[in-house]
Amino acid sequence: MLTKGRRVAGRGEDMSAHYAFGPHEDDAIIKHRLLTRITTTRGEPPLKKLQKKFMSFATEVEKDADNTSDCERLYKAFLQEINTFELPLLKSKAVVDANLREKESFNELQVEIQRQILQAQTDIEDLKKQLEQSKIERQHKEECEAIRKLISSQPPRSETEKLIANLEKEIANLEAESAACTRTLELRKKQFALLLHVVSRSGTVAP
Repeated sequence: MLTKGRRVAGRGEDMSAHYAFGPHEDDAIIKHRLLTRITTTRGEPPLKKLQKKFMSFATEVEKDADNTSDCERLYKAFLQEINTFELPLLKSKAVVDANLREKESFNELQVEIQRQILQAQTDIEDLKKQLEQSKIERQHKEECEAIRKLISSQPPRSETEKLIANLEKEIANLEAESAACTRTLELRKKQFALLLHVVSRSGTVAP
């Protein structure tokens, strides 16, 4: 018994030459098969079988012979074939409807995700502004705390006022002493001038 060998593409070899149809043609063929229920499985395609059942029933009906039982038998076979053909269609329709609902849900989810992304971006910008404002407020608080510590390190106001009063009193005493010294100095100047005048006159009278 002879066995035909099948050529296997090696690594890196172009596989496109082994396909009978291109990608676009494949899509058209798959769509046509789904619509007509033509498959490559064993046995006749469902649509062809349905067509044969209908033709057999129609041919039998057109006969003039007394074939009521045959017509009824072929009619039932045709109905059974219709049911057999319709069931996958209903399943396919259910799958299509489910896919459409899933697609709609996906679109709604995508819109919701996009809305959440925009909201998150807005929240991030708001948080950035709040962070900058918090930094400014914290800086102000630190400056106020530094001023408070500086004020706290100074003596109480009562002590400062007392110290000022003592200094003012001391200044007044110094001013009084300065005035007294000035008067004493003026008096000494006058006395010295008088002394010089007396001495000068005494020297003139003596000869």
